[in-house]
Amino acid sequence: MADKIRVAVAQFHAGADIDQNLASCLHWLDRASECQPDLIVLPEFCNHLSWYDNKQHCFDVSVALDSPFLAAIADKAKQLAVHVVVNCTVQREGGVATGSSLLYSPTGELLADNTKQIYIGHENDFLERATTEGPVVETALGRAGLYACMDGVINETPRCLALNGAQMILNSLNSFATDEASLHIPVRAAENKIYVIAANKVGPLVPEVMVEGISAATGIPPRFLSGAGESQIVAPDGTVLAMASLDQEEYVYADIEPSLATDKCRPDGTDVFASRRPELYAPIAQDPADQPLPPMEGAAEIAGAVITLADASDLDEAAAAIARAVAKGAQLIALPPMVPVVADPAASAAYGDTVLARIADCCSDAIVTTAIVLPAGEGYQYCAVAVDKTGLLQRQGQVHHSERFAWSELADRFEPLETPFGRLALVPSDDSIYPETFRLLAIAGVEVAVVPLAPLEDWELATGLLERSAENRINLLVAVDTVQHGPAFCTELQTDFTVMTEWQEREFDGLLSQPIWHRAASAPGELYATLRPVNAAHKVVSQNTDLLAGRPWDLATAIVS
Repeated sequence: MADKIRVAVAQFHAGADIDQNLASCLHWLDRASECQPDLIVLPEFCNHLSWYDNKQHCFDVSVALDSPFLAAIADKAKQLAVHVVVNCTVQREGGVATGSSLLYSPTGELLADNTKQIYIGHENDFLERATTEGPVVETALGRAGLYACMDGVINETPRCLALNGAQMILNSLNSFATDEASLHIPVRAAENKIYVIAANKVGPLVPEVMVEGISAATGIPPRFLSGAGESQIVAPDGTVLAMASLDQEEYVYADIEPSLATDKCRPDGTDVFASRRPELYAPIAQDPADQPLPPMEGAAEIAGAVITLADASDLDEAAAAIARAVAKGAQLIALPPMVPVVADPAASAAYGDTVLARIADCCSDAIVTTAIVLPAGEGYQYCAVAVDKTGLLQRQGQVHHSERFAWSELADRFEPLETPFGRLALVPSDDSIYPETFRLLAIAGVEVAVVPLAPLEDWELATGLLERSAENRINLLVAVDTVQHGPAFCTELQTDFTVMTEWQEREFDGLLSQPIWHRAASAPGELYATLRPVNAAHKVVSQNTDLLAGRPWDLATAIVS
């Protein structure tokens, strides 16, 4: 494996002319080779735009593995002495087609053939999904896995590739959604501490002569019927190393060190793979057909407030902020963690009792959340708590081990709380970095989650928790004990959500799943926002594509192993 390699992503348009599309692929491989890369990743559906008359038409415009189209790609990889990823619809036995990413070596050898696990919308009508987990292949560059577009809007497919040893995951996209680039792609890197190398399309994703008609019929402005570009290369800490434009055909590149993706440690020394709890994740790998969601009858709207304190251990300051939020009509109030001495759980536990009593005295009819230390068994537990005027309503102990709270007795499950406004979950700080946490909450029918956060990494607040809200459709309040890594925020689930359906409250703005993002100022004070618990029941992002029920549960062995 090379110590340092150069990787490139090319973004361009592919239409309905297969020969022209092949010429575009070869052209952009030549262009990208100018930077002397070791690997070039091309977009999804390079052979034909994803628009078909029927299944037979889809099969007819697909390419066989031994077709002249793919032979030309393999020959170009050999000519340029570079690894190449191309994604096409591929003809398979039985007259069916798949959307598949293919990795070719610098000698033109096919190293990996990976079929998409989750299709979006009409793709489900024409293409067969994967029946086996995606391969992770050892190459001269490092261990690589492949996925495509919708596979990365939720976490399971990239997560399994990372758990199976991939150091870099190669993502081909055919996406109009601006939040794939701004949200889902970087989070897939940071949550797995892995490189993501992603190539998207630009130009119309539907037949050009039909753009105006489709726009009129769907209410989607014409500019959002084109590929959203922003092909990018992301480091294991979530830093975007290179990004292309929104709408230009071009390539970008970066130098990466695949070996860095073997380090899975947080700044406090926690190994985020070793600290996973696979024995608790079984529901993720169970058939959603056998997992009916509990009744989701949350309120249409509730008033939420997130408090930022100058001193996260100042109980007087917290009580005054709670009083202001109550006076403003807040029903759910999120405080940051109130743990004054992390290294001394006994002292923090004594303070925790004081916190509970003080909050109960000043919260009136609101529910207030924070994180404190409480006695547990023969020791102590770092907990997120919910408090009302009667006292402690719920304690949620930390589920995953972390080095900074190594003394904490671990809880063995997440226990939602039924409230008058909906099903509420409390998420201790270091549990929030695991995608499995929020998947379990979604399966349990949680409508609102609160994270009293002591952040350690920028990605948690820049993209991570926002993405958790998006991929699971859960309203979220995040209160932080320091703004060093970013400010506190709330997310509000939109009512209009499913693409290609009539929207009543807003015009489509290019965001596929991202909720409304209310961000606090980076200063002490209160952020007020409306939350919409009722909208958490609605998880269909496009026809035949449910963010929860459509997860690749049958291909998630790595998550529960």
